[in-house]
Amino acid sequence: MQTQRTAADFLAARVRDLAPSPTIGVSDRVRTLKAEGVDVIDLGGGDPDFITPQHIRDAAAAAMHAGDTHYVASNGTPVFRQAIADKLRTDNGIEVDPKDGIIVTPGAKAALFEAILALVEPGVDVLILDPAWVSYVPMIEMAGGRAVRVPLDPDDNFRITRNQLAAEVTPATRGILVNSPNNPTGRVLDREELDAIAAVAREHDLLVYADEMYEKIVFDGHEHISLATLPGMAERTLTFNGLSKAYAMTGWRLGYVAGPATFVKQIAKVHSHSVTCATSFAQAGGVAALTGPQEFIGEMVGAWDRRRRGISAGLSAVQGITCPLPEGAFYAFADIRETGMSSIAVADLLLQEAHVAVTPGIAFGDAGEGHIRLSFATADHCLEDSVERITNLLGRR
Repeated sequence: MQTQRTAADFLAARVRDLAPSPTIGVSDRVRTLKAEGVDVIDLGGGDPDFITPQHIRDAAAAAMHAGDTHYVASNGTPVFRQAIADKLRTDNGIEVDPKDGIIVTPGAKAALFEAILALVEPGVDVLILDPAWVSYVPMIEMAGGRAVRVPLDPDDNFRITRNQLAAEVTPATRGILVNSPNNPTGRVLDREELDAIAAVAREHDLLVYADEMYEKIVFDGHEHISLATLPGMAERTLTFNGLSKAYAMTGWRLGYVAGPATFVKQIAKVHSHSVTCATSFAQAGGVAALTGPQEFIGEMVGAWDRRRRGISAGLSAVQGITCPLPEGAFYAFADIRETGMSSIAVADLLLQEAHVAVTPGIAFGDAGEGHIRLSFATADHCLEDSVERITNLLGRR
């Protein structure tokens, strides 16, 4: 008689052994506590508190009312792909063919996942700068590849050097995944670091996955430089970006991958067999976002600048915490090593006792241990209240 299978018997090993997203896990815990009536301040996510600008919403609504509610070209509407190509040329100095070099996806996360599925397989290694966004490693592992973490030193401001990268390269290494401005550290890679990455990529014939989602959010004169613009890098760089952060469009799910047609055409196969196309009328909003007024981005960045200064100063006055000023993005990566507790212990303590939700640094890799990530993409009063609650719990220096 055949033994009855359990649910686990039906699960693919690549999913069964996969850990859920830690950042989404934090949000789920917050929702549970709020449902129980607990007043929790959620600093664990990365969703701007600004509403999508009116002209963008109007463009999408107009397209919907005009009947633009059907399938569109799988790679994206021609007008949106052209707008992206124009943006890349003007803002980044990247030349890309809007016809064969761009795919519009439901969020930049989908673009990166599709690219990894198309280009990574068993026996392929991809270098990851650690600490790193929580989804990079699982994406590579689901494709059957191996993520090789390159640990960065918090006491050296998480800088990357050519020797650090080169030391991890083996014959199995096919790519490097780079995120600047960085989630979670807030670092903006400088030209020397970018040159080091480019040198290793050229020397070892590697493909670079450049996640530039936070490119518009930089502070204190830091400059975002696209890796694809460095010598010899256009032909080996895939650039990933989207409208979620800079245009306060997280719920719209609009992202894209841009790069050499040789790679993009292969990624398009995965895209066509998975999501078919990004939402039609949302792409009309995307066109309005890229071609319309841009001043509001500076207004949002100005607000985030004010908030990062407040949260950095406030947390650095707390016993056991040091919080450097982020150079870009909207996350503070606070050093909690002086508390003597692990990042998970501190995150649990803050949630249970201060009712402030943060993400433990270990969620971003071993190099993130000793830190907690806090999003300052939320209202000033919430950040001020959070600092007060944490101060009351842990005490002042």
